[in-house]
Amino acid sequence: MTHPATHLRRLLGWGRTLARHGALRGIEADPNTPAPVRTLCRVARFGTRQPKTPDYAGAFRAIGPAAIKLGQTLATRPDLVGEEAAHNLLALQDKLPPVDFAVIRAEIERTFEKPLESLYSQFDPEPVGAASVAQVHRAVTTEGRKVAVKILRPGVREKMARDIDTYEWAAAHLEALGGEASRLRPRMVIANFKRWTVRELDLRREAASASELADLMRAHAGYRVPSIDWDRTNGKVMTLDWIDGIKISDTRALDAAGIDRKDLSARLVIAFLTQAISGGYFHADMHQGNLFVEADSTITAIDFGIMGRIDRRARQWLAEILYGLTTGNYRRVAEIHFEAQYVPSYHSVDEFATALRAVGEPMRGRPVSELSVGQMLDGLFAITRDFDMQTQPHLLLLQKTMVMVEGIATQLDPEINMWDTAAPFVRNWIRDELGPEAAIADRVREGVKTLFGLPDLVRRIEEKYPPKGGAPEAPPLPEIDLIVGPNRRRRNWPGQIVPFVAGGAVMTIAHALGVWG
Repeated sequence: MTHPATHLRRLLGWGRTLARHGALRGIEADPNTPAPVRTLCRVARFGTRQPKTPDYAGAFRAIGPAAIKLGQTLATRPDLVGEEAAHNLLALQDKLPPVDFAVIRAEIERTFEKPLESLYSQFDPEPVGAASVAQVHRAVTTEGRKVAVKILRPGVREKMARDIDTYEWAAAHLEALGGEASRLRPRMVIANFKRWTVRELDLRREAASASELADLMRAHAGYRVPSIDWDRTNGKVMTLDWIDGIKISDTRALDAAGIDRKDLSARLVIAFLTQAISGGYFHADMHQGNLFVEADSTITAIDFGIMGRIDRRARQWLAEILYGLTTGNYRRVAEIHFEAQYVPSYHSVDEFATALRAVGEPMRGRPVSELSVGQMLDGLFAITRDFDMQTQPHLLLLQKTMVMVEGIATQLDPEINMWDTAAPFVRNWIRDELGPEAAIADRVREGVKTLFGLPDLVRRIEEKYPPKGGAPEAPPLPEIDLIVGPNRRRRNWPGQIVPFVAGGAVMTIAHALGVWG
C-alpha cells in the first residue's frame, strides 16, 4: 500500500505544476472549495509566477499521461472544475514526443515472439501519431494489406497505475469532507475513470470494442469502423485497416473534395444518436483527430479505447429528456428525473420543471452558433446543486461525447440546429420503443423477468434493499486509509502530516529562490 506521504508528495508536485500554469486560481476562488483543499492550493502555488490567463490544458499535459486523460474527462464537468477550466480542457490534445523506433520494434517482437518482418512486409519507422498511451505507425502486412499499427508506450501501464492510486486517495479524502464535495461524488468519478483507463491500456479490449461497434453500425450507411487484424493484435499491439481519408476538422480539404458539409454535420449527429440511444453503445472519444471522411463521404472513426454504454431503461429516460427539452415538455422531463431517482423525492416536481424551463427555453429554435448543448449542460449542472441531484457517473461519458459532437458539427455547419436535427430521430425512436407494441412487449418481457426474479425480489425485501433507480449499481470502491475526516483510522497522522506539509512549504520556497531546480 502506498504511504500517505507519497500521495501528498505527488499531489504537491502536481499542485506546483498547476500553479505555474495559473490553474489553481479558480479552485481557490470558488466558494464551494473545502478549506483544506484551499490551504493545499496556497501551499502549492507559494512563490510561483502565474500567467494572467490560466492554461489548464498545458498543466495537465505537463503532469503526464494519466493527467491528460483525467483532464479530458474533467472537460465535461463544469460543476466540478468551473466553466472556464472545462472550456479550456476541451482543447486538450493528447500529443507527446514519439518513442524511438528501436524501442517500438523491440516491443512488437517481444510481444509476438517473432521478427517484425514476419508480420509486416513494410513498417514506417516514423509514427503518424504519438499520444500519451500509445503511438501509431503505418505498415503493410505480409499479405499486402495496408494497416495501422498501434503500440502501447513501454511502462505506461505502471505509470498510470501509480497516478490513479493517488487520484483514488485524494478523491476519498475530498469526499470525506462532506457537503458539496460529497454531492459531486469524486470517488465514483475516479472509479469510472479508472475503469475506462484500464480498458484503454489493453489493446485487445479496444479491438473488441471496435468489432462490437462495427456490428452495431453495420446497417447505418455512411459510417464505418476499420476491420481488426486479430492475428496481429494482442494486449500491447493492435493492427487494423488503414484509413485513407480527410480529417473531419479540415474544412478546406472537405470543400475541395466536394463534400457537403451540412449533410456531413447532420449525419455525424445522427450517427452518434444511433449509437447512444438505439444501441446503447457509443464511441466516447469522438474528437476531431479520431474522425475521417472518405472520398464517398463516409465517416470513418478510429481509436476505440474509450467507449460508453447505457442500459435500455436509461436510454428510454434519456430519449424522453431530449425530446421533452426539444418540445418544451419540461414537466415530463422533471418527472423522468424523479422516476429515475436522480432528484430526491422530497423536492417538488413542479419547481424542478420550472428550473428546467429556465435552461431549455432560451435554446429552442436557435442554431448552435447562438446557443449550444454545451451551454445547456452547464445550465443543468447549475440547477442540480439546488435540487441535491448527485452526479451520475454512468452519464459522464455521454455528456463528454455530446459536447465533442456538438463542437465538430458546429465547425462543419455553423448554422446547424442540434435540436431540429435530433428531434425526428428521437421522436421515431420513442415511438418505436414506447409505442403500444413496445409497451406490450415490455410488459411480456417484464412479466417473464419478474417470474424468474421472484426469489431475488424476496431476498431484496428481506434485506431491505429496494431496487435502484436510473443509475446502474455502483462499482466497489477501494478501501482508503483516511488521514483526515470522520472515518480516519486511529493513527498519529497529524504528527506525520504537519512536518510533511511544512516540508512541502519549505521545498516550495526553495524552488522559488532557485535553491533547487
